[in-house]
Amino acid sequence: MKNISIDISKVYDFVTKEKINSFNQKIKEHHASILNKTGKGNDFLGWVNLPSEINQSILDSIEQIASKFKNNIDIFVVIGIGGSYLGSRAVIEALSHSFSGLKRNEYPIILYAGQNISEDYLKDLLEVLDEKEYAMTVISKSGTTTEPAIAFRILKNHLENKYGKVEAKNRIIAITDETIGALKRLATDEGYQTFVVPD
Repeated sequence: MKNISIDISKVYDFVTKEKINSFNQKIKEHHASILNKTGKGNDFLGWVNLPSEINQSILDSIEQIASKFKNNIDIFVVIGIGGSYLGSRAVIEALSHSFSGLKRNEYPIILYAGQNISEDYLKDLLEVLDEKEYAMTVISKSGTTTEPAIAFRILKNHLENKYGKVEAKNRIIAITDETIGALKRLATDEGYQTFVVPD
């Protein structure tokens, strides 16, 4: 693990070093409660160990898919709502150039669906996708959340009409439950590449 260091000396004109240091003990306590999973909401801390526990074969699969799509598509659509949408968007934006939408580089443009129920948004998205090569991922533990379920059905239909059913299945990735749920059943039946949302 890499350590991150920051220089906060420029803030001392506004906040004293003593005031900042007065938080040290509380920070240590909160950090320990996250690592030891003893604080409120500790049953939702699976992400803490994810980097050290993730299986290398999963990372290899993700790299392989990314490499395949990188040179063959213009747009990658992420379908999800709540953390499935906001988590994806936050990481993508944090790791991207601040004005990546204005720069054209070697990577596909990331667009989103399923985070709202606007028919205008989906109509506009379909107009864009009509003219571009694209693939998509749908992120849903159950597969039944209304907004992403509607968006996925519409985009799946569009993808199948554009590329045919066989090619469409190679352009869909499902991130869902390991064993149960509507999306898991569909992904298994259709033969989509899947990744698991851990319990």
